[in-house]
Amino acid sequence: MQGASIAIDDLACRRGDRLLFRGVSLRLDAGEALQVTGRNGIGKSSLLRILAGLAPAFSGAVTTAGSIGLVDERPALDPGWTLGSALAFWQQMDGNGEDRHMARLGLSGLLDVPVRYLSTGQKKRAALARLLGQDARIWLLDEPLNGLDSHAVALVEALAAEHCSKGGIAVIASHQPFALPGMATLSLAEHAA
Repeated sequence: MQGASIAIDDLACRRGDRLLFRGVSLRLDAGEALQVTGRNGIGKSSLLRILAGLAPAFSGAVTTAGSIGLVDERPALDPGWTLGSALAFWQQMDGNGEDRHMARLGLSGLLDVPVRYLSTGQKKRAALARLLGQDARIWLLDEPLNGLDSHAVALVEALAAEHCSKGGIAVIASHQPFALPGMATLSLAEHAA
């Protein structure tokens, strides 16, 4: 995962007629992590979508090196398919046929269950399984702890720490504390427009 990086230069975000934040500049290199904090509606999710290339910046620039994986409130798993079929679809798309993460994420016994019947926490863990299968260098995690019990929270924190220890980057937008040694913090309230 060497060579992963994110460079943000004087970034501003506008949603509709409202400027959410401006003047965000930072750099993350391989092995680093950042938690983005701020009140609801301040632009945490918008920042992650800009970093992922899914939304345009109002002004400023973002440069990334390395593949990007995003986990947000939409798990991108067809609700009518079984979990196994939905994950197999993404494994084929991502070129990775491995199921090595199923047991660790507590999903092995759920592969025959339609996605629509999974709990919020199970869907979140399924989205993480998809992320792990992508082998992305840059992880963008939007509220990754929502709906998780304490065991699953510790697992997500451990996965992020392992990812960074291998040279990956993690950007985590969350209202909840996220235990990751050495993680920097970006408070969007300091850049509110």
